[in-house]
Amino acid sequence: MGHDAVLILGAGPIGVAFAAAFAGASVTLCEPDPTHRADIPARLAEARAAMASVGRNPAGPAPVILPEPPPDAIARATLILECGPEQVETKRTILSPLLPLAAQDAVIATASSAIPMSRILPDPAQQARCLVAHPVNPPSVLRLIELVPAPGTLPATMDRASQLFTAAGFRPVRLGHEVEGFVLNRLQGAVLREAYRLVDEGVIGPADLDLVMTEGLGPRWALSGPFETADLNTAGGITAHAARMGPAYARMGADRGEPREPWSANLVARVAAARRAVLPLDALPARAAWRARAVAQIIALRDRLLADAPTERNPE
Repeated sequence: MGHDAVLILGAGPIGVAFAAAFAGASVTLCEPDPTHRADIPARLAEARAAMASVGRNPAGPAPVILPEPPPDAIARATLILECGPEQVETKRTILSPLLPLAAQDAVIATASSAIPMSRILPDPAQQARCLVAHPVNPPSVLRLIELVPAPGTLPATMDRASQLFTAAGFRPVRLGHEVEGFVLNRLQGAVLREAYRLVDEGVIGPADLDLVMTEGLGPRWALSGPFETADLNTAGGITAHAARMGPAYARMGADRGEPREPWSANLVARVAAARRAVLPLDALPARAAWRARAVAQIIALRDRLLADAPTERNPE
């Protein structure tokens, strides 16, 4: 993507990591705070070193660092990334003046963690080139990016955003419409809500709760998401898993005030069809055997890394 120009507004951790990730483009990084501006080179070097450590090529020209975006930088940008504070009014103040200056085919994105674009720019006419590009921190290494359209976002904008982020080494997921928290934070929030409930009810303590994740769910989820995990864990795949575990999950949900049926037969069939499209039923055993070997390698590496971690006190 060497011919693309990326304009990044805000040099916090996300903005600097994006500047490193888009090393193949012409990057302008704007930060009004002189203190933050002064340490950008050091933080950029750290982000590039992290990229190199996982085999990502951080080579490319250093970004142009400015306090404010000049009109010419706005006009030539193919991608404008707002990475300012998580405040609606602040984001609106940053983005609104850019709209008449940006190219008609430019993609204008906010790296918001939870604020949808329709709250930042409520006028659908202003949303055509705009979307949320929600990264995982740090995006220099973790390359998932959620692309979230506003009601007025053009399909061509989503297509162009997906192309630009893919060219920079990201794995875009395109949401069908806005939803609070997007997908990553809704999944994360669901786990965290239940974790707090279980601690509050005296079922388990915080340290053991974390242990359930790090020694149980986490290593598998590093390799297979919830649907693939269910698919691999049950003979007969995800359809058999839903039949076997669905009633228990329904009771757990009802206990939390959720609808009695967490998933319908039609919904299970849709998910099962998606799984079978990428992995035939007769290929499940081989994939499960691969995962077992890969989990063992993850645990071995994890244990080596933990050996060098700052120690925590054992709870008494």
